[in-house]
Amino acid sequence: MSEPIAPTVTDVNRGFWEGADAGELRVQRCGACGYLRYPSAAWCPECLSEDSEWQRLSGRGTVLSTLVFHQAYHPAWKDRIPYNVVLVQLDEGPRMISNVTPLGSVDIPVGTPVRVVFEREGEASIPRFEIIGE
Repeated sequence: MSEPIAPTVTDVNRGFWEGADAGELRVQRCGACGYLRYPSAAWCPECLSEDSEWQRLSGRGTVLSTLVFHQAYHPAWKDRIPYNVVLVQLDEGPRMISNVTPLGSVDIPVGTPVRVVFEREGEASIPRFEIIGE
């Protein structure tokens, strides 16, 4: 298998990746207006405040959209074809693009309830989702 793609950890997203390493899904909460934001950003897209803190989420959500890749657009994925990519509406509000495990799952209906799981790839814990009830 090819080497995994390593995330670029910055001061802005460090809390997200530290949370993943701890088995927690964390997003930024604006200190001024309370808006939950993902992906991480230096300021709030709602009020432009630079004040934020990290909040742990439940990791539960619903699949809003799904597709299956049959071509590798990066060498790290060439041994995983076909693999799914999903858009998950998290219960707390933010939306997240990820995968449902196992990656080869190709029949994932819209509306499927999911919860976050973390899979170690190289030096990073990657948040993915599993179907609830399976």
